Amino acid sequence: MAGHPKITFIGAGSTVFMKNIIGDVLQRPALAGATIALMDIDPQRLEESALVVNKLIATLGVKARAETYSDQRKALAGADFVVVAFQIGGYEPCTVTDFEVPKKYGLRQTIADTLGVGGIMRGLRTVPHLWKICEDMLAVCPDAIMLQYVNPMAINTWAIAEKYPEIRQVGLCHSVQGTAHELAHDLDIPYEEIRYRSAGINHMAFFLEFEHRQADGSYRNLYPELVRAYREGRAPKPGWNPRCPNKVRYEMLTRLGYFVTESSEHFAEYTPYFIKEGREDLIERFGIPLDEYPKRCVEQIERWKGQAEAYRSAETIEVSPSKEYASSIINSVWTGEPSVIYGNLRNNGCIASLPDNCAVEVPCLVDRSGIQPTSVGTLPPQLTALMRTNINVQELTVAALMTENREHIFHAAMMDPHTAAELDLDQIWSLVDDLLLAHREWLPGWTQSPIRHAKAS
Repeated sequence: MAGHPKITFIGAGSTVFMKNIIGDVLQRPALAGATIALMDIDPQRLEESALVVNKLIATLGVKARAETYSDQRKALAGADFVVVAFQIGGYEPCTVTDFEVPKKYGLRQTIADTLGVGGIMRGLRTVPHLWKICEDMLAVCPDAIMLQYVNPMAINTWAIAEKYPEIRQVGLCHSVQGTAHELAHDLDIPYEEIRYRSAGINHMAFFLEFEHRQADGSYRNLYPELVRAYREGRAPKPGWNPRCPNKVRYEMLTRLGYFVTESSEHFAEYTPYFIKEGREDLIERFGIPLDEYPKRCVEQIERWKGQAEAYRSAETIEVSPSKEYASSIINSVWTGEPSVIYGNLRNNGCIASLPDNCAVEVPCLVDRSGIQPTSVGTLPPQLTALMRTNINVQELTVAALMTENREHIFHAAMMDPHTAAELDLDQIWSLVDDLLLAHREWLPGWTQSPIRHAKAS
């Protein structure tokens, strides 16, 4: 395409994340003259982000320019690409509520941003705002592509496709490429020599193939080696976070025959097998980091204080490439140079064994025509079965949002594997009631009950 793209960043106050994406974008010659429109509701974070982008532009010596907005629709006007990264209700109060209220019922979580009662609540808080962005896009940039980086990814992607099917969107996560790097490291094999194919739903996709290129050009299946390394205690190797030893996924590999793409701390709460009342032996054996996400939030907030100061006083800002897909998507659509990414979109038959309307994460070809998912076919039945347990929760949360039927929120929680393994029906109803009440300022009015359910004894 002629000219330069306009890239709008909604939630630009996520400064570190925004810096990685914009840093990637500005290092691509075809995108170096882009207009970067930054929008956030927090004026201080917006100002800090603008400062970072302007220093990136100066460091790289490119012709890009940055604009700041507090008005969403104005920021979106004429955009070619819309990057979305926000958290409704923030760490305080909303994330804290998602952990503390369930804990009173003995329901413990690790991350609580994708599934479970925490994921359901986050979906109810987030989707209405994503829908507002879609409305504004249809009014002022109907052909733009939305690159959506918000959790709960599957619920969000599904809900956008359901209500605004004409919006060009993709949900993006770095778990596929991140896990491939981790496994290569566990086996001491250079990442460049690995070939893989993954498919499923966000945070529960599996490597259908994971192979090592041999000297003669053939490929060797690495699954037997991964199982052997786990059984012999050589894998997993220590990762970036000592609280998260990554044993859950290796254990699941020995049971399912395939390796899942999202971390052990996430996966532990998507299934009923690992976090159980009175089974501290499991918590210890698999190194399950309960309350992990709040700890990370506190550490991040602390880190950011020093980081913001450093950016403010720095003449230049170092830019190293990130693992995110955004810049390669924008580059491929803008220039026609093809690339392959893993994206979350409406299934539409890509994975034959999953419902057509659910959100799946599959390999996608990207070029001037946009994001084109590839056909994967039927998954191994044990993987399909496990994914369906998570899809049930996503489907009911989306149904609640689409029909504004409060009862479906309770149905979603009732179907959640971890919640159902720990609580009885009275407890589930009472817990959901408590969460909806605690989050009432952040939720649509229809979620609130004029009469509270009787408390479970």
